[in-house]
Amino acid sequence: MEKLPNDKKIILFDGVCNLCDSAVQFIIKHDKKDIFRFASLQSDLGKEITTYLGVSSEKLDSIILYQPGFAYYHKSQAVFEIAKDLGGIFSLSQIFSILPSSFTNFIYDYIAKNRYKWYGKKDACMLPSTHLKAKFLE
Repeated sequence: MEKLPNDKKIILFDGVCNLCDSAVQFIIKHDKKDIFRFASLQSDLGKEITTYLGVSSEKLDSIILYQPGFAYYHKSQAVFEIAKDLGGIFSLSQIFSILPSSFTNFIYDYIAKNRYKWYGKKDACMLPSTHLKAKFLE
């Protein structure tokens, strides 16, 4: 855990999910302030972080946003926090954060439950290109 960058926010994601992979690629493209780093939930580091946070990655169909030394967010709350940090038009998604988290998480859970059926699944986590490798933690 000491090798984590303290000045970056870490996004833990399902590394075999096509929807999650597309979301990561979208975030990288729009992360103009270089705020985020990424690790899959299936990686050793992902498992180490979820254990440290007390979150079971086997039971978690969620994206996790971890701010070392500060807080972590999951499900819809993580999505709203990521959108807020991306800024610009993505900040408008904050309007949905006024809805009860039970409602926004219900929608998140519905999509998460069906993500493999709708978007497919990979056999293994993606390997980032040389250009993107610095964005991914090992």
